[in-house]
Amino acid sequence: MSDRVSYVYAVLREAPGLREAVAELVGVAEGPVRLLPLTGGARLLIAVSPVPSEDFQEEALKRHLEDLRWLESVARAHHAVIEQLSARTTVLPLRLATVYLDDERARSALDAQRESLAERLSHLAAHVEWGVKIYVEPSASSASEPAEPTVSEELSPGRAYLRTRKAQRTVRDTAHRAARTAAERIEETGRRHAAGRARHRVQQGELAAAPGENVLNDAYLVPRDRAEEFRDEVGRAAEGLDGVRVELTGPWAPYSFATPPDTPEPEEAEPEEAAQAPRGGDTAGGESGDAAGPRGNAGRASGEPGESTAHSRAPAGYERGAET
Repeated sequence: MSDRVSYVYAVLREAPGLREAVAELVGVAEGPVRLLPLTGGARLLIAVSPVPSEDFQEEALKRHLEDLRWLESVARAHHAVIEQLSARTTVLPLRLATVYLDDERARSALDAQRESLAERLSHLAAHVEWGVKIYVEPSASSASEPAEPTVSEELSPGRAYLRTRKAQRTVRDTAHRAARTAAERIEETGRRHAAGRARHRVQQGELAAAPGENVLNDAYLVPRDRAEEFRDEVGRAAEGLDGVRVELTGPWAPYSFATPPDTPEPEEAEPEEAAQAPRGGDTAGGESGDAAGPRGNAGRASGEPGESTAHSRAPAGYERGAET
């Protein structure tokens, strides 16, 4: 095997100024990004760059995907390439760490799918992705401080503990009901303005960098000409609701909609030809749904470059980035 393999970022359409924009673009592992044409008349291209084979062979990649620092570095570089491309044309992002042994194998594998790829690009044209999260944040003070007992009450330590626990449950349950109300408002907004919705696993553990409990983690595919209305309405979804924070990020390239709903992803190559990568997780990017995005959920690493958030009630930063 060569000491370099081909990392594929996306499938995209030819557009004016695209090649000039890519001329100075560097990607994962500081590799220069190039555009390779697919065959046929759809004017489709793939964006690729060389990466060290020692880091992207199957066993090495499995180890690296457990290393959040390495994964975030790759996701940021991946996302930066996607954002540069999507500023000039419709882009179909591939999942994080899609690699082939060389350019010709990458081109051949994606050439075999060019008709379905062209169809998906047409569907995504003039649309952007917005990420929406809901967090439950019960008030620490109201959850931990029980009501003062009356003069006639003398509580044992055990009863006092039980009263405190009951108060905590009440506050938490109230906040979760409020979160359901916010979710219903957002769903209604999506029905009015969005062309699609993708649901992602909520973030937990090391991936849950923001404060509070993440109870909803969705993406919406929104026509560019409806983006302002969608953003404004989602930004008001938590108004009047205690203990709930809604976080909106975008607009992004359509990471979560690169694969049509309810259909398997096309195979990229035979195992002996492609250095297959596991699907990206919810850190730098995503699962399916987060094809490679800033949320690649595997391309959505916390604190993507250029990150921007719109919110109701002072959200913390999300993960993908573009100015709203």
